[in-house]
Amino acid sequence: QVQLVESGGGLVQPGGSLRLSCAASGFTFSNSVMSWVRQAPGKGLEWVSDISRGGSTTYYADSVKGRFTISRDNAKNTLYLQMNSLKPEDTALYYCAKGARGVGPRGQGTQVTVSS
Repeated sequence: QVQLVESGGGLVQPGGSLRLSCAASGFTFSNSVMSWVRQAPGKGLEWVSDISRGGSTTYYADSVKGRFTISRDNAKNTLYLQMNSLKPEDTALYYCAKGARGVGPRGQGTQVTVSS
C-alpha cells in the first residue's frame, strides 16, 4: 500500500529556511505526479506545489511562489520541498501527497513553525 513519510519540519525564525523530505514506498514513485499541501491551525487544507513525474514541470501556489522549490529524486523515491524566506503565515502541518493538488493519499505530515 501507499506509504508516505514526511520529515524535516521544525521551528525556524522568520526569514529562515527548511527542507522537507518525503520518503515514498508501496507504489511506482517515478510514475506518479506528486504534491505538497499544508494545513494551518484552524484552517482547511491548502495546496502548495505539484511536480511532474520526471520533475521537469512544477507548479506553485501564489503564496509560496519564488520562495519554495519542489523537487524529486526518483532513484531514491523521495520528494523534497525547499522553503526559503519563511514567514509566520507559513506555519502549518505539511503533507506530501500522491497525485496532483494533494487529492491522493497523504502522509502523516511534518510540522513547520515560523516564529521569533
